[in-house]
Amino acid sequence: MAKKEALRELQSRLAERMQAVRTEKPGVSWLAVDCAGQGVLFPLKQAGEIFDIGTVMPVPHTQPWMVGVANLRGGLFAVIDLAGFLGLRVRPPEGPAREQAHLVALNASLGMNCAVLVDRLEGLRHAADMRREDSESSDRPAFAAARWADAGGKVWQEIGLAELAGQQQFLGIAG
Repeated sequence: MAKKEALRELQSRLAERMQAVRTEKPGVSWLAVDCAGQGVLFPLKQAGEIFDIGTVMPVPHTQPWMVGVANLRGGLFAVIDLAGFLGLRVRPPEGPAREQAHLVALNASLGMNCAVLVDRLEGLRHAADMRREDSESSDRPAFAAARWADAGGKVWQEIGLAELAGQQQFLGIAG
């Protein structure tokens, strides 16, 4: 019960902060998450609601990174293990690690009932507080935008959820 209350409180704080960010002066802001130890940034305008994992029903004959489907607020969503899709691990987190994991739904404006499984929420990040690490690289997939470093030196990979949702490999869940 305490976990659900803490999640609701976190979601409420994030929702308030996301709303505040939308009314602040223009700037780039992200939802920061951890995927298998890698810092990942999702553009706020492309990220949707955050959910506890809950029950995810496996779907046979799909890619290993396709965790299954989940009922999120009455809608059926495909659940993708982002770290698995990126090749950072073979299986989704289990046991105590799964307790910190969350589902981040893609924004409804992207037109896809899909949520990505992330290991941990890390809060919000703003471009004004970060330093761009490198320029655009042609050897990265289209969804992997710039890399950023925070004041503590941690490197974060920006991932465009809209670009990810349009990738043929991401759409090809059949195993």
